[in-house]
Amino acid sequence: MIDTKVRRVKVCYFAVLRELRGISEESLDTSAETVEQLYDELAVTHNFTLNKEIIKVAINDSFVPWKTILNPDDTVVFIPPVAGG
Repeated sequence: MIDTKVRRVKVCYFAVLRELRGISEESLDTSAETVEQLYDELAVTHNFTLNKEIIKVAINDSFVPWKTILNPDDTVVFIPPVAGG
């Protein structure tokens, strides 16, 4: 069964995703049920081309699997690889 409930979540972007989006965080309404669906939605909307397999994701300060269910008021953080030197 598909959950069509809209959730307001806070999304934080780091590194290249922050550069692509042009902001470091935003609150948004989404009908995505999982963090993976949220990323897919954002990828289409903002032309993100990074493969999910190289991105770490956290919800409310804890790393989680991509299939984790979103709850209203979650803070979701997408962390791509960061080059250093």
